[in-house]
Amino acid sequence: MGMDKEKLAEACRAFVVDDDLLRETAAAFRRDMREGLAGGDSSTLRMLPSYVGLPTGAETGEFVALDFGGTNVCAAHILLKGNGDFEIIKRVARPLTEPGVYDYVGETAQAGELFDFVADMVDEAIERKRGTKFLLGHTFSFPSEQTNLYNARLVTWTKEFATQGVEGEIVNNLLKEALVRIGALNVEPVAVINDTVAVLLAAAYKQSSTYIGSIYATGHNTCYYEPYLGQAAQPMILNMESGGFGKLIPSKYDLRIDEASEKPGEQHLEKMVAGRYLGDLFGLALGDAFGADGAAYGFTSIDLSAIVEDEFLDRHVVQEVVRRKTGQEVTTAEAMRLQELAEAVIARSARLVTATFCGVLWQIAGKGEIEKQHIAVDGSVYEKMPLIQEHVSRALYVILGEDSAKIDIVLENVGSLLGAAIAASMAGEES
Repeated sequence: MGMDKEKLAEACRAFVVDDDLLRETAAAFRRDMREGLAGGDSSTLRMLPSYVGLPTGAETGEFVALDFGGTNVCAAHILLKGNGDFEIIKRVARPLTEPGVYDYVGETAQAGELFDFVADMVDEAIERKRGTKFLLGHTFSFPSEQTNLYNARLVTWTKEFATQGVEGEIVNNLLKEALVRIGALNVEPVAVINDTVAVLLAAAYKQSSTYIGSIYATGHNTCYYEPYLGQAAQPMILNMESGGFGKLIPSKYDLRIDEASEKPGEQHLEKMVAGRYLGDLFGLALGDAFGADGAAYGFTSIDLSAIVEDEFLDRHVVQEVVRRKTGQEVTTAEAMRLQELAEAVIARSARLVTATFCGVLWQIAGKGEIEKQHIAVDGSVYEKMPLIQEHVSRALYVILGEDSAKIDIVLENVGSLLGAAIAASMAGEES
């Protein structure tokens, strides 16, 4: 089975976001934000209130942070020193399931045993000291309804969780009850935040003029500090659930990814840009070129990285990755064309994400000029995927022109824990 050069060229074109479309996407995202803020049904963004603003950088004290976003949970005892400085005094991380030993996320697991396990981790993080009161901040990355900084009620489990007795409940209440059961009465849960919000809090603690936080990894989401200019509403961080942005024109490969996904019709942007999907998008396009319509081959983001990084004259790394995944042999010339396909998939991801950032920058600026500021990003795609940062920088210039020099994108990779501790500190200041 040979490679069809015309189909490969057509596949590359399917991932092109030219400069005009890039600007149009940024404008469409900003419109969707405004529609969401107005409460209209036409917005594809959720614009969820976090009930927390930005830290001043002067937050100090010892706090407990809990990062509960998947099957690996982490608790930490953190000292905030102020002026962006902090120390992780002790960190405890454990999986919630260990084959043949325990399983706290399966259908037979109960809420009490799950949260008793988590509470014990918290107790270990403070070295079971019962004489000191600790406020606890909780980064909880599952769909929740929230009415204040403490009160987050789990709507539905995702990520293959099926623990009974948690959906519909206030997660901090379950945690507090577990802490009481193990005797850790000195630990008081006071704040629940989304992981994206945690990234923004952590970065803003270190550097002022940081108003946007984003996860750019296996999944994708962005939050920002909404100033509510000219309105009486209290400024706060809004979690947009921007992976659900749906005002985009999908390629046939995007449609196939969506149809085969766990939740068809949802998370349109995420399925076009996030690390979980980039390898499959490349594989589907490659399948077309091989005449194997619908084949995805199981390529991963790591495979894409290896493909675009191959600078050997014979492109033997590309050839080996393709051979391993597809069973097909490709020539050096074909391997070079496949690099172009991988680069197109990566470039589209970076350009679409950057367009959403620019939409947010315009929203924050209102009718004024964009101010000098930072955008905080956490995630393996932004940090490790070749070409991503380069394409983000170029796209910023295409959309913003000279104003792009005012934007500094910073990597924030301890956000989930540090942000939780900061949220606990801010909750304590308000109480």
